[in-house]
Amino acid sequence: MSSQLFDAIDNLAKEKGIDKNILMEALEAALISAYKKNFKSATNVRVELNEVTGKMSVYSRKTVVEEVEDNQLEISMDEAKKIDPNYELEDVIEVEVTPKDFGRIAAQAAKQVVTQRVREAERGVIFSEYIDREEDVMTGIIQRKDPRFVYVNLGKIEAKLAETEQMPTEEYNVHDRLKVFVTKVENTSKGPQIYISRSHPGLLKRLFEMEVPEIFDGTVEIKSVAREAGDRSKISVYAQDPEIDPVGSCVGQRGQRVQAIVNELKGEKIDIVEWSEDPVVYVSNALSPSKVVDVLVNEEEKATTVIVPDYQLSLAIGKRGQNARLAAKLTGWKIDIKSETEAREEGLLTETENEDSYSDNNEDLFE
Repeated sequence: MSSQLFDAIDNLAKEKGIDKNILMEALEAALISAYKKNFKSATNVRVELNEVTGKMSVYSRKTVVEEVEDNQLEISMDEAKKIDPNYELEDVIEVEVTPKDFGRIAAQAAKQVVTQRVREAERGVIFSEYIDREEDVMTGIIQRKDPRFVYVNLGKIEAKLAETEQMPTEEYNVHDRLKVFVTKVENTSKGPQIYISRSHPGLLKRLFEMEVPEIFDGTVEIKSVAREAGDRSKISVYAQDPEIDPVGSCVGQRGQRVQAIVNELKGEKIDIVEWSEDPVVYVSNALSPSKVVDVLVNEEEKATTVIVPDYQLSLAIGKRGQNARLAAKLTGWKIDIKSETEAREEGLLTETENEDSYSDNNEDLFE
């Protein structure tokens, strides 16, 4: 066999990033299969490949026995002694049985098997490369669309952006470049499958890590994220060092950092609030931009009753309840919002708190 075959395998291994030994093993298996099929042999054979000379040899393996029952698998002691006087019973003898025209037949049979192994090995390489990118952000280019998925090219593979993972306010056009969050990488019978998202809260978290150095280096920690993709999100941050302003770090000078993320998410509003171990403070912060008069905490049910100024009630609840809903997701606490008037009628607000709140409200009006 010409050394061209070995040169082709060598080049294939380098081009595809596949271990050459895997391809050589596949070639050997293919040649053994070809020999047995084309020469109708059930003999236990071994193929030897010499990369230097380009030679291919087929050896039949036979066991030395006293009395031969199967000529293809056994050889008599007398015949074995003719080959080498040192052979004993149960030894295995290899006899070369390479047919003259085997090179042509073997090459044809090997092509399909080697191609299949190359494809399998290539899939393995791609899977290994992308499995480490789960829960990470990647940049891709939209290749095509169908009613179920938008297909995004991530370099060596197309990822699937399902309709449920798309932002409702966003249009997806072929050749558009966009950042996506890798939700899952699977190795299936059809090869690696990658699923991505534009609506996952993890995308927002990773974008902040990329945009804010203090988050990337751990100085500022993201505690939780609540997101209604394409519309509004809330993110809570914390800094152990009291001299560091976690919210200011995320906003950036003149709002540049958060604005870069807002632009990437096509105008999605983002509230950045400071995390606190105290549920009263944390829930108050989470309801931003609304002001809060008081927070009543029920530890057993992990529920809170939040009292806000009358004129801030609609702001605290938000459009279609969105502000309150996101605050509850962010904090993990149930939130029931009441106006001062309601709270007073239900006896939840003392006279002192009423007076303080009235004073604060008037100050707000005169600011």
